[in-house]
Amino acid sequence: MEYIEIEKDLIPYRFDLSIADEMFTWEVHYNPDYDFFTVDLFKDGETLVYGEKLVYGQTLFYDVQDNRFPKIPIVPFDLSEHSSAVTWETLGVSVFLYLLIEEDGSDG
Repeated sequence: MEYIEIEKDLIPYRFDLSIADEMFTWEVHYNPDYDFFTVDLFKDGETLVYGEKLVYGQTLFYDVQDNRFPKIPIVPFDLSEHSSAVTWETLGVSVFLYLLIEEDGSDG
């Protein structure tokens, strides 16, 4: 399963990422007072969203009905199910931003 790598030591930082053949610029922030992460999303130099909070198990940009956003759902999740929150301690260790890409073949 594919996921988006977040380099916590670089925060706050920006990076470009192609999702479903569309280029997006991500900017990652961390709030140390309340131990949570947010992302700003840009496309073609245009701001799509500021301060989208990473919430465990909740699809990013879920409540946005806008075709400029990534077409593939992105969900912070721990495949081992040991963590249930996106915190400094868990992000990039057990919790990753998974791209929920639909498989186009059969199981096996």
